[in-house]
Amino acid sequence: EAQLVESGGGLVQAGGSLRLACAASGFTFEDYGIGWFRQAPGKEREGVSLITGNDGRTFYTDSVKGRFTISNDNAKNTVYLQMNSLKLEDSAVYYCAAVFGRATWDESEYDYWGQGTQVTVSS
Repeated sequence: EAQLVESGGGLVQAGGSLRLACAASGFTFEDYGIGWFRQAPGKEREGVSLITGNDGRTFYTDSVKGRFTISNDNAKNTVYLQMNSLKLEDSAVYYCAAVFGRATWDESEYDYWGQGTQVTVSS
């Protein structure tokens, strides 16, 4: 059974850092692109960052460029999202998702989703 499990969320002060992890199991990790998405209360879910499975290309939404870094460790079947210089507006539930082939900003394309991890940035 395919599964994605996020970890690493928590409470952090503005300007601080967190590293989220997305551990995958039950499918061939290298064949899938991984996306990080987030949803804040009262807002639609939005794409944050993507990484393609085969060549490791990365993509970021404009609001996190220069602050967030996505990476993967194929040996551990895990994707990380390093979040630095966190802002109040980064507070949200963060989800990772897997799509066969190339990662995309289109949520409807994704095959598997994790349960989410809460990130709260305080002033």
